[in-house]
Amino acid sequence: MRRQFPRFASPVAVALAFALVATGCGTDETDEATSDGASGQQNTVTTVKEDPISATLDASGATFPKAFYDEAISQYKTVQPGVTVNYAGGGSGQGRNQLRDNLVAFAGSDGLVKEEDKPSYKGGELLYVPTVAAPITVSYNLPDVRDLQLDADTIAKIFQRQTTRWDDPAIAALNSGVRLPSTDITIAHRSDGSGTTENFSKYLVAAAPGTWTLGSGSTVEWPSGTQAGNGNQGVAQIVKSTPGAVGYVDLSDAKATQLQFARVKNKAGRFVAPTLEAASAALAGAQVNADLSYDPLNADGADSYPVTAPTWILVYKNQPDRSKGLALKSFLRFLLTEGQNLARTVDYAALPQTLQERSLAQIESIVVPAP
Repeated sequence: MRRQFPRFASPVAVALAFALVATGCGTDETDEATSDGASGQQNTVTTVKEDPISATLDASGATFPKAFYDEAISQYKTVQPGVTVNYAGGGSGQGRNQLRDNLVAFAGSDGLVKEEDKPSYKGGELLYVPTVAAPITVSYNLPDVRDLQLDADTIAKIFQRQTTRWDDPAIAALNSGVRLPSTDITIAHRSDGSGTTENFSKYLVAAAPGTWTLGSGSTVEWPSGTQAGNGNQGVAQIVKSTPGAVGYVDLSDAKATQLQFARVKNKAGRFVAPTLEAASAALAGAQVNADLSYDPLNADGADSYPVTAPTWILVYKNQPDRSKGLALKSFLRFLLTEGQNLARTVDYAALPQTLQERSLAQIESIVVPAP
């Protein structure tokens, strides 16, 4: 794979080159013209090579971005062969807990650390590094229903088991002309502490406040009679194997499992499919906070998919080990530059340029011990 920065990120390349010098890594820069497949225009990008690093980074956390991290880790190995990155998944809650106890070098999380929990983190000050975003699909198993539309209130009633059959009048009212079966609805949800659960339930709190009663969080007290799966893949497999099932699954796993998914009504009143373009539209209108937390759920905009979720890598600002600290910063830079080119290939939306640049600046605030 030819190493290059995203076509929109020439300022990012400059920032990266500066960062490498600042952290003691050598650079070898070359400019090369590449073609933008969408417009056919030529763009000049900068390739930056780092000095070799040797370290092992163990990590765990969100399964929502795992397909992206796995692909990025594979490609990063060609850039820094001496760095091994192991990302175990396990859910956002597990990742945060293991980072808290200094068991991992970084944690993947689709949710934020509560303010009251921050003092328990043994490594001190935490930083959020946004990486990608993606739709959370409402995936279902109805072979004869190829086009399904749902709104927030109906989704809330389905997952609270107030609506228990697919031919319920509330669903039929949103799907004129669609022959809905009288099949019972089986709910599939996460069994582990999950950022996907947190974002899905936060969406329902925001978009169906008069209907949704289960609150939000990385775990939810689901009604009896539902089925739980471990990770996004576990939920996807329940939906895949159970006629009449419905579950919330990230786009990458939904597509990998060949699931059908509904179009969801957004704030503008449009039923929007969970596409990367619709996720990018939601990102474009999100307000980013000083710590780089942000919330694209139930976003404004006619083209926004309303269940678009963010994800972050959580790291300690002060790294105790120089080699691991340098490797961590190098890997994070890769995710935010060349890695962004990989996002679409595994069904994730790359960050907008301004957020990408702010994320790179966040990486450079990580403190590594002097040699």
